[in-house]
Amino acid sequence: MTMPELCVGERRWPVPAGSNLLDALNAAGLAVPYSCRAGSCHACLVRCEAGQPADALPEALALEQYALGWRLACQCRVVDDLRVALFDPLSDGLPALVCGLDWFAEVLRLRVRAQRPMRYRAGQHVLLWHGEVARPYSLASLPGEDDFLEFHIDCRRPGAFCDLARGLRLGDELRLGELRGGALHYDPDWQARPLWLLAAGTGLAPLWGILREALREGHEGEIKVLHVAHEHYLAEALHELARVYPQLTVELHALEDFQQALAGLRLASRQTVALACGSPGSVEQFARRLFIAGLPRNQLFADVFTEHV
Repeated sequence: MTMPELCVGERRWPVPAGSNLLDALNAAGLAVPYSCRAGSCHACLVRCEAGQPADALPEALALEQYALGWRLACQCRVVDDLRVALFDPLSDGLPALVCGLDWFAEVLRLRVRAQRPMRYRAGQHVLLWHGEVARPYSLASLPGEDDFLEFHIDCRRPGAFCDLARGLRLGDELRLGELRGGALHYDPDWQARPLWLLAAGTGLAPLWGILREALREGHEGEIKVLHVAHEHYLAEALHELARVYPQLTVELHALEDFQQALAGLRLASRQTVALACGSPGSVEQFARRLFIAGLPRNQLFADVFTEHV
C-alpha cells in the first residue's frame, strides 16, 4: 500500500497513513513549536496548500482561518498526499518592540508596542514568538488606556520561552501570532452584581486588565480580588486601586496558604459572578470551593493556563 506524501516547500517525503501531522513534521527536522498538544496553545499552526488532513478539532479555529487552510498540526492526521506551509513569524506574525521590562522576583512584566494597532479585549491571549520559539500568554493590558501590550511571565521554572525572556533587552523585536479570546471577559450587564476575580500566580494577568475595565465602566457592585502566589507582584498597584475605589477589596495569600484562602470564601449573594485563572489544579480548587459555597455553575468563568508539554 502506497504511503501518503507530505510536502513542505521543496521537500517531499512519505509518511505512514494516519501519522500525526505535528510528529511527522518534527521528525523531519522542521521544528514546529508546540506547548500543549491539546489544541489550546495554537503554537503549531500550519496552512494546507494542497490536500486535507483528518482534523480532530476543527472547531478550535475561527471559520475564516479554517477557510484559509490553517490547521493545528497537533490535531491532524496525514491520510492523503498533503502540502503544507509552516507558520512563519517573520512573514505571518506582527512585529512588536520591547518597551518595558520589570522584574518582580521571578515574574517578568513584559511590555511591547506592536508595529500597528492590534484590536483586542481585556482577558484575551496572544501567541508570543521569540525567534522560532512560541508560547501563548494572556494580555494584562487594557485597550483604550494602555499604549502597549503587557504580559506577565513566570520564570521560576526553566522553559524555552522563559529562558529566552531572561535575555530580552529594550528595543528587541518579538512577533505576535494569533490573538484568541478566552473565557474571561467583563460584561457591563454585571455592573450591580458582586464580581470576584480569583487568581493563582500569573493567572492575575488577564484579571488585571478586566479589573481595570470593570472600574472604568463604573462597576457598582462589590469587587473582590483574591491572589494566591509565591510573589504578589502587583500588590502595590492593587492596594492603590482599593484606596481609590471603595467597592474593591484585595486579599493576598501565600501559595502555601491556598486552602486557608479557599476556606475563607463566603458568598454574600447568589448573584455573584466569579472569574478564575491559573494552573489547571488551582482553577479546579477555586471552582470546587465556589460551587460548595453556592455559586451557580453558569456564573463562573475560568481560563486555565496551558501547561507546557
